[in-house]
Amino acid sequence: MTAHQPRTRGRPPAADRAHVTAAALRLLDEEGLDALTMRKLASAVGVQVGTLYGYFPTKTALLTAMAEEMLSGCRAAADGIADPRERVLAFVRGLRTALLSYRDGARVYAGTHAIGPNTLGFAESLNGALRETGLDAAAAMKTALLVLHFATGHVLEEQAAIQAGPDLPVGVGRLREAIEDGDYPHLAEAQDHLTGADLTELFEQGLRLLTADLP
Repeated sequence: MTAHQPRTRGRPPAADRAHVTAAALRLLDEEGLDALTMRKLASAVGVQVGTLYGYFPTKTALLTAMAEEMLSGCRAAADGIADPRERVLAFVRGLRTALLSYRDGARVYAGTHAIGPNTLGFAESLNGALRETGLDAAAAMKTALLVLHFATGHVLEEQAAIQAGPDLPVGVGRLREAIEDGDYPHLAEAQDHLTGADLTELFEQGLRLLTADLP
């Protein structure tokens, strides 16, 4: 008869955090952020709810780990690009792609402050490319924050539109009616651009404006 292995005590092994994080990201894609609860995640992983708090003491800690994992391939977007300004653009586009790859990805990422190698490595590479354009350390950091906040906010709006789905045309119709019924001549003149904008094109335009002054 094989002897029972002694039960280990204390925090679960660090490797199990990756398993739980991956399960959380799958659940996020299946049900969305609002439905992501520790109870559902525990069921998906096959553990008791209390066990999850050994991996992540709070839901914020879980979301931070999820955000860190989302950025795992962001730096690869600039591979092989020699021009530093073009690398900056590629990094920001890579972030947008990464956040769009997960349902509610921008909502998960926004407000987290991960300190793992994916997040810090991405920030280091982005700042490095900005420094290579000729910016000093302070200007590079401010520009990095500006473009990252822009990308995150833009994806928040994109994913909100995706989530609206069939309800979006109804909302557009009501917006058009409100503009036409009110005293909004400038909005009325440009409402086709307001309600029918290509979000990728709009993202690229914003990115160009934010980086237009780079050396």
